[in-house]
Amino acid sequence: MSATDVLEVLARALGELARADEPLGARTTYRVGGPAALWVDVDDEETLDAVHRALAAVGEPVPLLVVGKGSNLLVADAGFQGLALGLGPRLAEIEIADHVVRAGGAAGMPVAARRSAAAGLRGLEWAVGVPGSVGGALRMNAGGHGSDTAGTLWRYRTFDLAAGVPREHASLDFRPRYRHSSLGPADVVVWAEFSLRPGDVGEAEALVADIVRWRRRHQPGGSNAGSVFTNPPQAAAGELIERCALKGRRLGSAEVSAKHANFIQADEGGSADDVRRLLDLVRTVVAEQTGVVLVPELLLVGFADTPSPTVRAASRSGQPSTSARGAGDGAGG
Repeated sequence: MSATDVLEVLARALGELARADEPLGARTTYRVGGPAALWVDVDDEETLDAVHRALAAVGEPVPLLVVGKGSNLLVADAGFQGLALGLGPRLAEIEIADHVVRAGGAAGMPVAARRSAAAGLRGLEWAVGVPGSVGGALRMNAGGHGSDTAGTLWRYRTFDLAAGVPREHASLDFRPRYRHSSLGPADVVVWAEFSLRPGDVGEAEALVADIVRWRRRHQPGGSNAGSVFTNPPQAAAGELIERCALKGRRLGSAEVSAKHANFIQADEGGSADDVRRLLDLVRTVVAEQTGVVLVPELLLVGFADTPSPTVRAASRSGQPSTSARGAGDGAGG
């Protein structure tokens, strides 16, 4: 089947669960970019099971994107020709018992950080500086301020859209690397548990406040997705970009931030394709002048040269398979 035929069959299989041509760029922190061909709101595992059954009915690979807070996504102006899943409020609940914080996949990392600090639990304060969701943080092993997601992750639950089954994992399954984890394109994070240590509420909340102040001093606000490139071994990406005199460089409606060179800002009502063009220009100039090839931390969605991860589902009696292609692992923050 052609890509168009696949989406038409999937839309019929999803029925009333799906909406066509749903605005997607507006659901990201960049606030630019086109629509998703199909969109499904997900608030529970029953809906994820229904999505699995629809994918199995298609029997072909389907481009898939899971959207949490949209804080690490750049969606092309042409949009995303696949199925996007938006995680809802029932998957954003946070519970605290003793020293363990359980946060739904759609919960914001800053909310989890503040809630744990208010409960006198230490170890997750750094996450107040991560604007994404818990699910996005697991997918890319998000980190900052000397720690990362793997540092306190204890257990987590995923729903495998290819196999149609939920799975609970110990932290040993996570296999973290710098901005990577073992989560595959078919895995949707339902919840994660963080094992923290008891401490003083005042000290925990003071550290949270310090991190927030640091971010306001050193990082720009406005429409961006945080750091655009991962830090190479040679030096911080922002330092390399600044060394190449690219701070403040503009292409159309996109600009390298004058406050932090590893941020690319989008003008209100601007173009995602302008952001992508500027990203490519920065990579080219830095490579030419320093010999370092910067790697995007940003997930590029819908661009011709960055095919999206796909999921191929089989009925529970068959053998599921997944295929990951492109720049990311299929989920945004």
